[in-house]
Amino acid sequence: MTISPAAPAPAQNAGQSTAQLERRILDAIRRGASMEDIAALRHHTDIQTPAGAIEALKDGNARFFSGKSGRPELDVNERRAQIMGQTPYAAVLACSDSRVPVELVFDVGLGDLFVVRVAGNVVGEAGLGTLEYAIRHLDVHLIMVMGHESCGAVAAAMLSPEQIAQEPDNLQSIIHRITPSLVDMPRIRDKKARMREAVLNNVRHQVQAMREQPVIREAEASGQIQVIGGYYEIGSGAVDFLVDEADLQP
Repeated sequence: MTISPAAPAPAQNAGQSTAQLERRILDAIRRGASMEDIAALRHHTDIQTPAGAIEALKDGNARFFSGKSGRPELDVNERRAQIMGQTPYAAVLACSDSRVPVELVFDVGLGDLFVVRVAGNVVGEAGLGTLEYAIRHLDVHLIMVMGHESCGAVAAAMLSPEQIAQEPDNLQSIIHRITPSLVDMPRIRDKKARMREAVLNNVRHQVQAMREQPVIREAEASGQIQVIGGYYEIGSGAVDFLVDEADLQP
């Protein structure tokens, strides 16, 4: 049985569009749609711009923050339909910290986000190549660099050179990608406030390092994507979005 996806109705915001998509998928499953039909429906999401992707992430985090996460379990047919391909609308470079589950924080399901995780959410060759793949082959509309409260990698970068030198070489290479962002930090007495500022500085630094790469720079200049930052508060579950250029400057 072939189900032709209906044209999506105009939505008031990206979060509503995602909900409409899920309802169409569930309706198609009830009507006996094939895996190909379900996969085709997923290609008809209304999140087609950087602004729409930002709105969807904000809406999802608002649900998570308020304790109203609503992503339903996927039907077995919808899970199997993932075999047909992936259509994420955003890519997120986040820390590997076990307290920062990106898909849960933004209340999304399978196939919605393309996630790269590395300690300190630092920009390196492997991560850049992965994000370039997301731009060239998955047509994502947004890249977010998301730091978080109490980041151990950033805390390590704030240690003395002698202490850093005691760490394994590969770990040192991660730390050294963070330390340049901390050079001109203002003196802040409050420990928690100082750590927050250090994490935010690192996010800004990684955003700028990412923008120096030709594929990402050209994609952003053309309007295909937007590169933004974020700060996740572990204690509250809220994400602060760094979208304006003034917020992204080191």
